[in-house]
Amino acid sequence: MYPTNNNIKIAKPHYPPSKEIFKALELTPFENIKTVILGQDPYHGKGEANGLAFSVNREIRIPPSLRNILKELNDDLGIEISEHGDLSNWSKQGVLLLNSILTVKPDSPASHRKIGWEEYTDDIIKEINNKKENIVFILWGKYAQEKGKYIDESKHLVIRSPHPSPFSARTGFFGSKPFSRCNIYLEENGIKEIDWKLPDIDSNYD
Repeated sequence: MYPTNNNIKIAKPHYPPSKEIFKALELTPFENIKTVILGQDPYHGKGEANGLAFSVNREIRIPPSLRNILKELNDDLGIEISEHGDLSNWSKQGVLLLNSILTVKPDSPASHRKIGWEEYTDDIIKEINNKKENIVFILWGKYAQEKGKYIDESKHLVIRSPHPSPFSARTGFFGSKPFSRCNIYLEENGIKEIDWKLPDIDSNYD
């Protein structure tokens, strides 16, 4: 079970909407976790953040970092680049798309640092580390990699690379092959692989 939220006080307005702040935990129940992809904080543009790290709803233009993630997925597994950026299909298969900070002030990146979210998500990582085995932790960028100190690499796989941002993707994110490495590890440990292909934009997700 995930740790409970310590009643963090969040000033309004904020992204994502209140009903979606804990969407990552809702779509990927603790017992279903296979993989954790860790982000920093939600997108700060209007309508972008939906409670899942790196994800946007289908009608929203794909942000640059997510575009690079989809490019790497294409290079890694040959999966056609999706026309949308809704990653909820990954979540439903056991990929916890967790931001270190769960809310943000509109148009102000990292504006909700140090209000308690980092400690809360630290507790989530610790709980997963302690209670689970053979989880794949994908840590993109230095901020996410700080959480690595809470992960026992003798019983989990940690995949580290630069952030998929346009500012750093070409310094080691491209070519890092996180998706195939994740699936190889899961298969080696008798765990069903993730189908990383996103449904077509007009598919029913329910």
